[in-house]
Amino acid sequence: MEQQPRGKSWVIGPMMVVAIVCGVLIGKGWERTGHATETYEELKTFSEVLNQVQRHYVDETKTKELVQGAIRGMLSTLDPHSAYMTPEMYKEMQVETKGEFGGVGIQIGVKENRLAVIAPIEGTPAQRAGIKAGDFIVKVNDETTKDLTLMDAVQKMRGPKGTKVNLTIQREGTPDPLQFTLMRDTIKIESVKSKIIDNLGYVRLTQFQEATGRDLAKAIKQFREQKVQGAILDLRNNPGGLLTAAVDVSEQFLPNGKLVVFTKNREGKKDEWLAKSKDQMDELPMIILVNEGSASASEIVAGALQDWGRAVIVGTTSFGKGSVQTILPLGDGSGLRLTTAKYYTPKGRSIQSTGITPDIVVKLPTPAPTRDGKPAEKEPDAKAVKPSQGQGKEKDAAPHSNGKAPEDAATKNGAAPQTPPVDSAGDPALEQDAQLQKAVELLKTWKIFKEMKVS
Repeated sequence: MEQQPRGKSWVIGPMMVVAIVCGVLIGKGWERTGHATETYEELKTFSEVLNQVQRHYVDETKTKELVQGAIRGMLSTLDPHSAYMTPEMYKEMQVETKGEFGGVGIQIGVKENRLAVIAPIEGTPAQRAGIKAGDFIVKVNDETTKDLTLMDAVQKMRGPKGTKVNLTIQREGTPDPLQFTLMRDTIKIESVKSKIIDNLGYVRLTQFQEATGRDLAKAIKQFREQKVQGAILDLRNNPGGLLTAAVDVSEQFLPNGKLVVFTKNREGKKDEWLAKSKDQMDELPMIILVNEGSASASEIVAGALQDWGRAVIVGTTSFGKGSVQTILPLGDGSGLRLTTAKYYTPKGRSIQSTGITPDIVVKLPTPAPTRDGKPAEKEPDAKAVKPSQGQGKEKDAAPHSNGKAPEDAATKNGAAPQTPPVDSAGDPALEQDAQLQKAVELLKTWKIFKEMKVS
C-alpha cells in the first residue's frame, strides 16, 4: 500500500523552488532522555555565548538576528540543501511551484563544494546572457559566494523587475572569470512543452511543478489522437521540483501498481510511491534524454523508467542529487528546509553523487576555444575580468549530506558542460542537437526492426 509523506517533499535538486507543507516532522531523538540531557547542556553553552555577545560585542546587537544567524550556521554544517527561511523568504517560495517568481532565472546547487549553475531557465535573462549549466558562480555583485548558503545566494539574485545584478562566473576552459550584468525580470516557467517530430511525440519538461503531471497528460492525449509511433521525454537541464510531480509523470508511462521510487530516513523507515491507475502511454517505444543539468525529480523519473525497462536513457550522466527535503513551518511564520531522507530507484539504486548513467552515451560537441580561452560562440553581456585573490577556491563550502559533493562525469573528466542548442522559440534545434537526433534515429530503427519478418 502506498504510504503518504508527512509533508510536501522536495527532491530538487539543487533547485530553490519549494512548496508549503501541511505536516510537521517530529524528531524522535528528542524523546530520549539521554539526548534531551545532552541537548540541554549544549543549549546552556549557547545561551552563555549569546549573553556574552549581547553584553560585550563592540556594536549593538539584536537577539533575533543573532539567533537566526546561529540557526543558519547550524544548518550549514549538515548539507547544502538544508536551510532556514525567514518569514519573508518562506512566503516568497510558497508561490514558486505555481511557476512564476522574480529574478534572473538560474537554478543553482553545490558541486565540488562550490556554488554551481544547474541550469538556466529558458527564456530568462540568465539564458539570454549566455550563462550555462556547469558554470560556477564566484561572486554575486561584489560579494564572494564562498560562505553563502544556497538560500542566501538565491535571495541575493532575486529582486524587483528592472533592477540589475552582477555575477562573476568561472567557466571550464576559460582562464579568466566572466562577468555578467543581468536585468532582473518576472520569471514565468512553462513546465511542459510538446510537439511532433517525424511522427514521434516529443515532450520537454523544464521543471516538476504542481501542474506538470496534468499538463503532461494533455500532451499525451494529443499524441494518441495523432497516433505517434514513439515518444521522447526530454529532461535535459531540468533541475527537479516536487516529489509528487515526479510520481505523477512516471505513472503515466508505467503500469498500475509499479514502484516508482522509495525513500529511506536515517532509521531505515521506507516510504514507497506506486503508479496509480491512469491512462498510461505504456505501449509505445520511448527515449528519455538526460544530461548533467538533469537532477533530483528528473533522476527519479529516468531511474524508474530505466529500472522497469520502459525507456532507453540517452545523453550524459545526470547531476546525482538523491536526497529529499521537507519544508517544515515554524511558529513565527518562518520555515525550515531539512534533508529528511534519501530516495532510491525501484531496484534500490541510490543516485546520490553518482547520477543516472545513460544506456547510450551521446555527448554534444563543445565549441573550440579561441586563443584567449573564450568559446568561439558569441557571449553577449559577458566580459573577462581578472581573478581576485582567493577567487575560485571553494574548499570550505558547506559539505554535502554524505560528505561528498555530487559530480557528473563531464565535470569530473575536465570536459566543459554541454547545453543542447535551441531554435528561436527556445525548442531544441534538431539539426544541431546530436542527442535528439540519436533519439529520433533509435525510435525509427525500433519500428523498422519490429516490422521485420523472417521468411
